[in-house]
Amino acid sequence: MTPTLHRLALAACTTMLGGAAAAEGELNLYSSRHYDTDERLYSDFEEATGIRINRIEGNADELIERMRAEGANSPADVLLTVDTSRLERAKNEGLFQAIDSEVLESRVPASAQDTDNQWFGFSQRGRIIFYDKTELSDPPQTYADLADPKYQGLICIRSSTNTYNQTLLAAIITHEGEDAARAWAQGVKDNMARDPQGGDTDQLRGVASGECDIAVSNTYYFARALAGSVDGLSDHLEMFGWVFPNQDTTGAHMNLSGGGVAAHAPNKDNAVKFLEYLASDSAQEYFAAGNNEYPVVESVATTEAVDQLGEFKADAVLLSDVAKNVPVAQKLFNEVGWE
Repeated sequence: MTPTLHRLALAACTTMLGGAAAAEGELNLYSSRHYDTDERLYSDFEEATGIRINRIEGNADELIERMRAEGANSPADVLLTVDTSRLERAKNEGLFQAIDSEVLESRVPASAQDTDNQWFGFSQRGRIIFYDKTELSDPPQTYADLADPKYQGLICIRSSTNTYNQTLLAAIITHEGEDAARAWAQGVKDNMARDPQGGDTDQLRGVASGECDIAVSNTYYFARALAGSVDGLSDHLEMFGWVFPNQDTTGAHMNLSGGGVAAHAPNKDNAVKFLEYLASDSAQEYFAAGNNEYPVVESVATTEAVDQLGEFKADAVLLSDVAKNVPVAQKLFNEVGWE
């Protein structure tokens, strides 16, 4: 961003937040984010409002446990974390509070916010199908296709303890019911090329190495390889094709990075201002670009790497409803023996 554009974006942010003069103080942020663009994200907010950000960074589950242990004495004002299931877990453990914000209600799509106004999504990622286009001429076009016996022995996918898989199965439960979701989980398990191992990048590397022909991964893991060097992946990009599933029906499953105001926030007003800032155009650009994700505000541009993935139809299901089915999803994974 040029200096002129940065000044304009900062001015717009200041206007959106009601000016800097009366907003001085501090904000205690618990965050599992750790991207280079976050420095500008935070410094712009501090410059626009006069509010100093004190950060505690760590693993998402560790931060949730820390807030739970701190209880009413927690200094946290805002928790930022990844995956709908973790946002819902924080809500269910009483770590968030409902807030009233016309800015967030109008800027964040309904599908990406909690129905009780306790958490809001600020970036999205699709969970889609990647495949070896040199080996596979008829890749799966839907999530249901992944369970088709014709793909037996071809699929690399993460373990059932992975939150992204749990939320995907929870979305299938939301759309199709528990019986259909159980059958899907059994079918995908039967089609695995190997026992689940590693992260999403490892599933993509499995395709690159020829261990499998199909991988299920979040979009940003592949976009990282398009944007820069990823060991074991970037040198093999030409062999990959990808499918955004369910384009003729529900659309591709989306997941969130997001946050909420802590239940015992000592600086609640500042916390709300910060979340409203994250929904501004300039912050949306930083927030999504930091991990090659999709902004939740549709008018905000994506990165060049994300643009290469192409346009698609996203699932508009309320992720707040999907999150409620995550415990059932884990139960179904266990029932079919998905490790």
